Amino acid sequence: MQLRLPTSISEAQRCLAEGAVPIGGATLVWAAWQRDGFPEQAVSLRNLPEANAVGPEEVGGAVLLHRVDATVPEVLHRAASRIGTGAVRRTATVGGNIVGSTLRCLLPAALVLDARATVLGSDSVYETDLTELVAKRHVLLGLRWHTPLASGYRKLEGDPGGPPPLVVAAAVHSDGARPGHLRVAVRDGYDVLSESTPYTPDADSALHALDGTDLGGLPAAAREAVREQVTDVLARSAAG
Repeated sequence: MQLRLPTSISEAQRCLAEGAVPIGGATLVWAAWQRDGFPEQAVSLRNLPEANAVGPEEVGGAVLLHRVDATVPEVLHRAASRIGTGAVRRTATVGGNIVGSTLRCLLPAALVLDARATVLGSDSVYETDLTELVAKRHVLLGLRWHTPLASGYRKLEGDPGGPPPLVVAAAVHSDGARPGHLRVAVRDGYDVLSESTPYTPDADSALHALDGTDLGGLPAAAREAVREQVTDVLARSAAG
């Protein structure tokens, strides 16, 4: 297998146009390739500057998980720091986790940040939402968002060999000079739900509004985790 490492957008597009298979850290595909056979050529964005940015309002698709540090909002930092082992986080990428993984541990965090995805196609670069990114398995150049007033993330303990552990993410966003809306995302099993409601400093009122959405149909343990996360994020946004 030939691994191609483009250093420019045009070179990366040429690789895709010539049939190179995109990979992140290859943590998910390596076993399948060993079983089913390797592609003739693959392409990694690890040498592409546009895919390696880390900042308060952006992260590149080729960024290794261990590089997603406190520079980014708390919800994304905590999500990345709780994926796998240290060895996995030094190999796996943001794009690989969101697009290539069925677990998508970073997706709830990206959803509550209202992140937009910059996508690399063989003949264009464009912005889209996370729903399209995941559904069409685009090549992710990077995510961008506006810094929330407060955010938080919680990952419950899972059973060995069982379904993925419950994940709850939440963030409060501003509407000009004041809080505007609360966004909550939950990974329950392999399903990810995301809802938002107008901001209120009262946690009971916010939770009542969320109960009228699909989040209201979650199991009791999941609803309790949502209650704790929402209460914490609202309190911190009011204090800040």
